[in-house]
Amino acid sequence: MTARILDGKALAKTVRGEVAEGVRGFVAEHGRPPGLVVLLAGDDPASAIYVKNKAKACEEVGVRGEVRRFPATVSQAALVAEVVALDADDSVDGILVQLPLPKGIDEKAVLHRIDPAKDVDGFLPASQGALFVGEPNLVACTPRGCMRLLDHAGVDPAGKRAVVVGRSNIVGKPVAMLLLARHATVTICHSRTKDLAGEVGRADVVVAAIGKPELVRGEWIQPGAVVIDVGINRTGDGRLVGDVEFAAAAERAAAITPVPGGVGPMTIACLLENTLQAARGREATRRG
Repeated sequence: MTARILDGKALAKTVRGEVAEGVRGFVAEHGRPPGLVVLLAGDDPASAIYVKNKAKACEEVGVRGEVRRFPATVSQAALVAEVVALDADDSVDGILVQLPLPKGIDEKAVLHRIDPAKDVDGFLPASQGALFVGEPNLVACTPRGCMRLLDHAGVDPAGKRAVVVGRSNIVGKPVAMLLLARHATVTICHSRTKDLAGEVGRADVVVAAIGKPELVRGEWIQPGAVVIDVGINRTGDGRLVGDVEFAAAAERAAAITPVPGGVGPMTIACLLENTLQAARGREATRRG
C-alpha cells in the first residue's frame, strides 16, 4: 500500500481563496476589511519567520494585517497595555500574540487580557471552554486545519477510533474535542502512556502532535489508517521531520500528511478564516 499524500499547500490555497472571497463580501457590506494585529516581542528567528508569513497571507486575501514589534526588553505591563488598547479598537478584529514571549514575561498575563471575541488563535480559556461544551466559536488554528485535512481526505470520523498523540492546550486537547464532536472514539496519549505502539496500532485516525521527531514508528500504523502529522522537528543533519516515521508509515496508511507541506500551511490559512469569522461575529454583535 502506498498512502495518498494529503497536500496541505494545495488545500491551504483553496481555503485562502475562500477567505479572499469572503473578505470582498465583508468589505462591500461594512466598508472596511477585517483587521488583524500581531504582537511580536524579542528577536526569536523562528517567530520572525512565522510573523512574516502571516503578514504576507493577510495581504494576499485582503485582510488588514499589522505587525507591532517590541524589543526583548519590553515590559509585561507595556504588552498588557497594548492588548487592552487593541481590545478597544473597533478596526481590529483579531489579536495574536506571537509566542514565545521574552524571558521574564508571564504569557498568560498577556494572553488572558485579549477580548475572547478577538482571540483568533483560539487559545483563551473562554475559547477552549466553548469547544469543550460543544459550542465552538474561534477554534485553535492547527486543530482546525487538521479537521479540514480530514474532510479533504473524505474521512468521516464518526464511529472511528482516533488516537491523538500529545495533550497540549494548543493542539492535542482541542483536536481531541473536535474529533469527539464528530463522533469519533478518542484516546489521548502522552509521554506516560503505556504501550503507545498498541494504542496507535488500534487507531483508524492518528493525529501526532507531541513534538518528538519520528516518535510514532511506521510499523505501528494500522493498515488503512489516516495519519495527520502536526510535528515539525529539525534533526541534527538539518532535515525537517514530523512526529511520525513518514516513509514507513506511508507504506501502511491510506493517507498521510507530509512534513513540511502538510498541516503547517493549513494553520495560517485557518488563522485567516478565524479573522474573517471574528470580524463577522463582531459586526453581528454590534448591530444587535
